[in-house]
Amino acid sequence: MPPRADDATHRTRDLPSRRPIPGEPEAPAARRRRLAISAVFFSAATGLSRIAGLVREIVAASYFGVTGPMSAFTVAFQVPNLMRALFADAALQAAFVPVFTELLEKGRRKEALTVAWSLFSLIVAVLGGLTIIFMFAAGPIMSLVTPGFHDNPELRHLTIELAKIMFPVVLLLALTGLVVGMLNSFEHFTVPALTPVVWNLIIIGCLVFLTPLFHGGDRVYAYAIGVLAGTVVQFLLPLPWLFAKGVPFALKFDWRNEHVWRTLKLMFPVTIALGMINFDALINSFFGTLVNNQVPAAIDKAFRIYQLPQGLFSIAIATVVFPTMSRLATRGDYDGLRHTMANGTRQILLTLVPSAVIMMVLSEPITRLVYQRGEFGNSATHLVAQGMFWWALSLPAQGASLMFSRTFFSIQRPWITTALAFANMAVNALISLALYKPFGLAGVVLGSVAGTLVMAVSQALLLRRPLGGIEGARTLMIAARISVASILLAGVSYGVWYLLDKLFGRSLPAQIVSVGGGIGAGIYIYARAVLRMRVTEAHQIRRLVLGRRGRTRSA
Repeated sequence: MPPRADDATHRTRDLPSRRPIPGEPEAPAARRRRLAISAVFFSAATGLSRIAGLVREIVAASYFGVTGPMSAFTVAFQVPNLMRALFADAALQAAFVPVFTELLEKGRRKEALTVAWSLFSLIVAVLGGLTIIFMFAAGPIMSLVTPGFHDNPELRHLTIELAKIMFPVVLLLALTGLVVGMLNSFEHFTVPALTPVVWNLIIIGCLVFLTPLFHGGDRVYAYAIGVLAGTVVQFLLPLPWLFAKGVPFALKFDWRNEHVWRTLKLMFPVTIALGMINFDALINSFFGTLVNNQVPAAIDKAFRIYQLPQGLFSIAIATVVFPTMSRLATRGDYDGLRHTMANGTRQILLTLVPSAVIMMVLSEPITRLVYQRGEFGNSATHLVAQGMFWWALSLPAQGASLMFSRTFFSIQRPWITTALAFANMAVNALISLALYKPFGLAGVVLGSVAGTLVMAVSQALLLRRPLGGIEGARTLMIAARISVASILLAGVSYGVWYLLDKLFGRSLPAQIVSVGGGIGAGIYIYARAVLRMRVTEAHQIRRLVLGRRGRTRSA
């Protein structure tokens, strides 16, 4: 097993797998099992946060529907969210984790911590200044991204003020990303995955208790205040666990440190790549405002459901294997890196292909169950369901692309993903421009779908050379079996839902039974099919579940 990042005194306690002795070689099977167990824990924790996020969206939809003020909030949040992608958690972790892990792997723990805390102080200085600048320039910036609001001064003003409230989250999330990157490098995944649960609960509390204090369109201010308050807590919450790893808070200002600069150099292309990918959301809102003032909120509501399987499966798997891929790349073990990446990609396809099929065949029943109450009516349900149907087409490709991006980052070749991100954005903009007038919301979403597909296929082709292959033939064979099983899932899920819907009607309990029954029956058939077709990754998960159940019974 690979040498641990922390010493024996500070071993991670959150994962119930056997801990390695520093310097002891790790067998491939043992490594895969350890990563699988970590992925299950991370996925469960992330699942809780995604469910809490869905509850947050349900509460928000009941208050605001897909009205103009909700679209104003959506766009106002997307600008700081884009800045977060450029400078904060995802970009920072992608550049920081390989450098930090490499120093730990070489036994240079003190130097690794100096790099981390020097980056901490640098982030405070740079992003703190950027936040102040934005406060003064929010008006012209927000006007650029909301062309459809120019004839509605109230919505334009609301968008600007909401953006001012939420922009400080960029600084907070950058600091959070650094802390979480350190914890992940020490193979502690659970607490970072649980902090979004608290974030969502705080926002829900603000929606429930603060919304009645405002009137009319201003009620959406409660949502923005909740986002800011939740982000403050999200930053503070993981700190005790980091300190428990023997990492004292020791602010450093060694900004000339070669590894600080190395991280920044790695971060620059990663920042551009992730920023361009997240710029898609702004492109969607830009063209959405040109359709009507409901479309930006509707696209966002559909995207929230789309993100649920992403967080449960692809983000969980990619986050867990990323430190290991960085270690394998540091050692030059490209055979191990290739297999780890390919195995992770197939696990993502195993989970996201059926998720996409469920979202497509049950888009309207799922939207009705999740959102339709209060201010969210039938027309809003139809609009969001349409967005979810088209979003689903890109779900497996988005998950695979995430794994490919992490692989490029682990071998410290981020510029390739950066160039492809520009292509992704260009495809999205061109397709959206061509389709938004004739197809409305569907045309806007199809731009993102096309960009994602181009991104994933291009990454796969370009990874073949540095890794000596990507196990493409085996992955395609497994994907074909998964697709056959997913066709069975589609028929069973829709058929069971249709029968239960006709039998029980559409009260809330009845919808829970019919939608839950359709999804459950489809998943059961799908699981049986992939096991019968000998999909290796399905048997990996089955052995993991049965093994853990057996150990629990023995205990």
